Amino acid sequence: MSLLDIRGLNVYYGESHILRDVDLSVAPGQMVCLIGRNGVGKTTLLKTVIGLLRQRSGAVCLQDRELSALPPHARARGGIAYVPQGREIIPQLTVRENLLLGLEALPGGLARNRHIDPLVFELFPVLEKFLARRGGDLSGGQQQQLAIARALLGKPKLLLLDEPTEGIQPSVVLDIERAVRRIIETTGISVLLVEQHLHFVRQADWYYAMQKGGVVASGPTGELSKAVVDRFLSV
Repeated sequence: MSLLDIRGLNVYYGESHILRDVDLSVAPGQMVCLIGRNGVGKTTLLKTVIGLLRQRSGAVCLQDRELSALPPHARARGGIAYVPQGREIIPQLTVRENLLLGLEALPGGLARNRHIDPLVFELFPVLEKFLARRGGDLSGGQQQQLAIARALLGKPKLLLLDEPTEGIQPSVVLDIERAVRRIIETTGISVLLVEQHLHFVRQADWYYAMQKGGVVASGPTGELSKAVVDRFLSV
């Protein structure tokens, strides 16, 4: 049974056909990685799942519920969390205030929820140390950890991560990899990840490779061949 099920998805920017008959699924508790060169439609796919872009045809279903009529905030409260490329931390707010924004995805929003789950500090200890620091004063790696923690506080069923290791020093990349695996193991949350870092890609259970807006290869990451890596990941 799939948590996320995408079938025959077609998305356009104006008259430009961006996603072409995309089929993809993510099972409960599974980590799936979406790979491909820049400009093939990976971010477009994530933005369609969260409702920022509308499909021309096809279906996006979460637990067998078709989402096309739902706006982004309803999808967030229905169990989809998104960490965009670039993180979008609010620089003038403190770490604590940025985290609290994640609670808006819970029933009742911030009006009824003020508790920060200590799991996020177990995953990312630096955030507890810097609760009073402004988000804009954090390093890129710390901001990425904050963005993932903020998304987790909405208690999603599905976490979408768009290039979470881009521009981050190698030691923090490993910290984020370990945290994502622990999130899946301890909470059962599913993860759909867009990533170019091969070591991180191999942490996933399954991969889909995209080219020219369509899925052209897929399979277990344990069977990811050098030919596929050279074709879809190498610069």
